[in-house]
Amino acid sequence: MPTARFSIRDELAATRDVGHLLRFRAGTVRRRLLFGWAVSVMLTVTAAIATVPAFLPGAGDSDRATKFALLIPTGFAALLALAVVSAVVSGGGRELMPREQAVAYPISPTTDHLGAFLLAPLNIAWLLQAWGLLGASAYAFGSGTLHTSIVVVLLWVAAATAIAQVIAWTMEAVRRGPHGIVVVRALAVSAVLLGLLLHLSGQLTSILDQIPTVWFVVGGVDGVSWRWVLTLFLEVALLITAVVVGIFPAHLASRRTPRDEHRLESAAKQPLSMPRSDLLALVRTDRASVWRTVPMRRGMLVLAIGPGLVAIAGNLPWPTLTVLPGLVASGGALLFGVNVWCLDGRGALWRASLPISPSLVFAARAIVLGEFLMLASAITIALASLRAGMPATAELTALLCTWVVVTVQVVAAAMRWSQQRPHAVDLRSARATPAPPVLMVVYSARLAVSTTLTGLVFSGLAHVPDFEVSLLVAVPFLAWSLARLLRTHRGWMDPVVRSRIVTTVAA
Repeated sequence: MPTARFSIRDELAATRDVGHLLRFRAGTVRRRLLFGWAVSVMLTVTAAIATVPAFLPGAGDSDRATKFALLIPTGFAALLALAVVSAVVSGGGRELMPREQAVAYPISPTTDHLGAFLLAPLNIAWLLQAWGLLGASAYAFGSGTLHTSIVVVLLWVAAATAIAQVIAWTMEAVRRGPHGIVVVRALAVSAVLLGLLLHLSGQLTSILDQIPTVWFVVGGVDGVSWRWVLTLFLEVALLITAVVVGIFPAHLASRRTPRDEHRLESAAKQPLSMPRSDLLALVRTDRASVWRTVPMRRGMLVLAIGPGLVAIAGNLPWPTLTVLPGLVASGGALLFGVNVWCLDGRGALWRASLPISPSLVFAARAIVLGEFLMLASAITIALASLRAGMPATAELTALLCTWVVVTVQVVAAAMRWSQQRPHAVDLRSARATPAPPVLMVVYSARLAVSTTLTGLVFSGLAHVPDFEVSLLVAVPFLAWSLARLLRTHRGWMDPVVRSRIVTTVAA
């Protein structure tokens, strides 16, 4: 941890370190050509989403375009809220360098803060929200003001991300202070209850109509004018101010001990009775490694409760709820499932030396991942059902089939990716990700697309009166996923494959 006094010269040097670390991370990419293509495709898709809707029929001068325009200020606020939640849950943002590797290098908290800001877009939820805002703005305002509105939207996206980093670092500093965990949890519960109270009282819409983001949206639709220049000036000022201000809570957080992480690692656990079989012993070990890890516990709560609260606020009907289990399962797999063997860390060498069948090791890890995803989805379904009323038999059957199908689907995909591309990751850090950021975006997109399509299929089946149809359709989905899981299991039984995975995650 840096102990030198704060100085402008040191902070300027820290900004240069960001470039060095980014080049270092880019140098660790295994397939450079594929990485280049991925970046090019992402930029091309972003440019298309930001421009093509402006030239569609009805863009800028139709009733539908007017409805989109009325929702743009709320979209601005939603992007800020999403960025805040994402950064707060991950303890300030993403890491340019893992915590264990950074110990030997004088990496300033300023470097860490700037790196977290630059890596924030490598999050599928943030990316989809930004794409949605760009596309909706282009369609709402049309091609006439596209050159002015798109600049306003892009600057707001950057400013909102920087503001979210300030809030996240501040919350992390509070969390690491005296009674910080209790304070943060109390603030989170209060915010959720306040939002639900406003929604149930019917005042949420009137409050959203008065949010300050309306001023920024209006500044981007009048063309090139002094109003537009003033809007750009304020957005740039917000961006620069937030980036600079975020340095101070980042330094404060770095000087405090991560209490929740150390509390879990140093807590004394009462030994349980001896398990009845090797499989139960492995499952118990893997389950403990998941639930005693800070990012898993935080992530599961957010994934389970967040969509459930959205469903309560939106009063979603039962056929629509079939989309939720897939989204929750996809998010849960991104916590550790896409690199599931990294849970062992250096202990993988010890695990590999045990006189236990490799088949049991694979089965235990798949079972623990599956129960983690099913529990998170179950909480979401339970919350969402509070305002959905009594379901019909076909609706309930379709939802339960979706729950089981997407869980097996995600487990099969996660186990396959974990075997193909293992990575050495220290998941004890609340900001750690199980795979490199760019690869996480790819995993996120693939999981989100496949599970959403599956949810939409069963959403349509929920309207079919005969509940047996959902059961029949679920059979080929399960058969396909189980076949892929068994193929991955056969690969795991190869000693060469296991050795490669163990040596990688234990590095």
